[in-house]
Amino acid sequence: MTTRNDPSPAAVSVPPASLAQVTGGPAVQLPTAFGYFTARAWTDSATGVEHLSITSPVRPDTAPLVRLHSECLTGDVFASFRCDCGEQLDQALALIAEQGGTVLYLRGQEGRGIGLANKIRAYALQEDGADTVEANEQLGLPVDARDYSAAASILHAMGLGSIRLLSNNPAKSSTLSGYGISVVEMISSEVPSREQNLRYLQTKRDRMDHRLALLEDHPVHQS
Repeated sequence: MTTRNDPSPAAVSVPPASLAQVTGGPAVQLPTAFGYFTARAWTDSATGVEHLSITSPVRPDTAPLVRLHSECLTGDVFASFRCDCGEQLDQALALIAEQGGTVLYLRGQEGRGIGLANKIRAYALQEDGADTVEANEQLGLPVDARDYSAAASILHAMGLGSIRLLSNNPAKSSTLSGYGISVVEMISSEVPSREQNLRYLQTKRDRMDHRLALLEDHPVHQS
């Protein structure tokens, strides 16, 4: 696993109105195949969307490892090979159990925020030759419609103002920094590619600036 110490953009003070208002429920024990965690549900007061924090104790004097994981029914539940989401979630839970930290499972972010039905429509376009960016564009939808204001609010509520971010996406780091969360380090969440998701990952690397070092030997061949 690759560790990156690239400096993230400086954290800035954010007006409270810029952050989503969230309320947290009771903390409960969550025994899993990856280890024992503490789970807590959080509700976005404006949208009603419910998110989940899954936490393991952090070692003293260590910034917590945090994964912002966007809901992906096909990958997380049905273990689809069209993306890397399910394997990234498994990786994150294993690392959080080992090192301490939090997985924020962000619901309402299916298909980078376009929803399940639209994601399946995008898959159909990909089967006709479009890449994951082109498919969203052909549907008249944003390439990435996700909003991390609720995630930032949850991190603030949990007292996690300084984190190590488990992600390949620099945009997450800069967005969190804009909400006053200091990302002191980015840790790669890359998992090995598969034949079924290679083009998807290449597109994220080449068109969405994801840092995917394992793909260096797989250039995209344009037709």
